[in-house]
Amino acid sequence: MASSWVSEWQAGYMASLVLVLLWCMPIAGGLEVDMAGMTQMVFLHDNVTITCKIPGSPRLDIDTVGIIWFVKNELNKSEVKVFEFYGNHVESFRPGATVPLLGLESGDASLHLPEVQLWEAGEYRCMLVVTPDKAEGKIMLEVVAYPTIRLFVKPSTVRNDEEEHIICELDGFYPEAFSIKWGKYTLKDSQFQEITEGHVTGPTLKNDDGTFNVSSYLTLKPSLEDHGTTYQCVVLHRSLLVPKKLNVTLSEEGAKDVHFAFLAFLVLLFPAAYALWRCVLYK
Repeated sequence: MASSWVSEWQAGYMASLVLVLLWCMPIAGGLEVDMAGMTQMVFLHDNVTITCKIPGSPRLDIDTVGIIWFVKNELNKSEVKVFEFYGNHVESFRPGATVPLLGLESGDASLHLPEVQLWEAGEYRCMLVVTPDKAEGKIMLEVVAYPTIRLFVKPSTVRNDEEEHIICELDGFYPEAFSIKWGKYTLKDSQFQEITEGHVTGPTLKNDDGTFNVSSYLTLKPSLEDHGTTYQCVVLHRSLLVPKKLNVTLSEEGAKDVHFAFLAFLVLLFPAAYALWRCVLYK
């Protein structure tokens, strides 16, 4: 019984010592942590691991190890705890936040967060104690959402001299900044031609989940040359490693309709013109 009591007292003493070191001890030069860069990007709703490791994968006595993770939110700039461990104490302040204890034995204090949300972006701070040394590291976590893109032609009646509209819709993206460019390939020229006029991008609207949506409209005057032409919407966004390009080709059926309408007009015009000519000739 005495031996058990002594062991519990020693464990409690070490936990208290680690806690005091975590909060009060200045950063020591003998202990370092690697944070895998200055910024880490993660996609909305993905699981993320924020790295915090002691170089060299040392073998540690977990009873002498303590770890606290903090996050400073981008909006209110306040720092709060995410996870902490010392002695027999383990607590997650963010649901699902974990630091595997088996990893701590080899100097890996990386933080695991499931299904990351937009509001969790910010500066994460890893504070690690291996008695009697202490070290910390920081990294910015950026949460992004890539857009769902849809490109389509709004139906119109060419024979009634109406304008045609090609619409490029972006939905569910974050952050708000984006760029949309328009271009085309014609039947006569397969080289990409950027379109600088005739398109308007509407205001960016916010979705209920904090992501954004926007639409861009390309207006075309009815022309035989437009049909069979491939139009392209080029989207640039922080979440896309390369620009996203979507193509739509105007149906040549429209061109056939225009040809037919023109021929029909000539067929109707010819008898009227002939009658007028005879009237003038024999008047």
